Amino acid sequence: MKVMGYFLLQRGRTTVIGTIVNTAAILTGSIIGTYVKKGIEDKYQDALYNAMGLSACGLGIHAVVQNMPKSSFPVLFIISLAAGSLAGARLNLVDKFDRMVSRFSKGDLSQGLSTAILLFCIGTLSILGPMESALSGNNTYLFTNATLDFVTSMVLASTYGIGIALSAVVLFFWQGSIYFFSGILSSFLTPQLLTEISLVGGFLIFSSGLSILKIKDCKALNMLPSLFVPVIWFLIKSFF
Repeated sequence: MKVMGYFLLQRGRTTVIGTIVNTAAILTGSIIGTYVKKGIEDKYQDALYNAMGLSACGLGIHAVVQNMPKSSFPVLFIISLAAGSLAGARLNLVDKFDRMVSRFSKGDLSQGLSTAILLFCIGTLSILGPMESALSGNNTYLFTNATLDFVTSMVLASTYGIGIALSAVVLFFWQGSIYFFSGILSSFLTPQLLTEISLVGGFLIFSSGLSILKIKDCKALNMLPSLFVPVIWFLIKSFF
């Protein structure tokens, strides 16, 4: 027990260096963005919404274009999006999330928060970063991710308000979980699986951008279970 406690303590110190920095970057960016928001007129708010929507679409397209040629299973992303969307609609994730967020804020915070969670958590840096930190003590990925998330959270908070800071809590537990289970995940999270997850994630981020631009409300949160379909597929494949 003492050995295990010492091991977890050493891991916790590395998490503070990496994941905590990433979390703090989002919190700081959210505070700065909220402060900036107070002095922005409505017409400039609309401009920020458009900019954020286009940015999300661009990032989503980039992830799709970058990962689709690497995919070993060309139709898996279609099956993932279809099956995941059906599961999410059945669970009614959007309405449940909206009700939860509405207790703390009014307006479109749920839309902004769901976009923030996707942008911050579903990416190679946010997944590989905690693993690299745990296995080799290298925090380069997490520090790079923190820089990107700082800028993104600042823009999101200037559009949606301080509620975007809640995404920092989600990121902390997301990266923390990956960190502590990195020994198990390192052999399972192969480059092929990460490619499929990133590909599906790209479509989800793109759909969030469409919703922000009010082109099509794709209910990206209902599509979130799509990210688990590649994981299930690779688990089944590993037994055969």
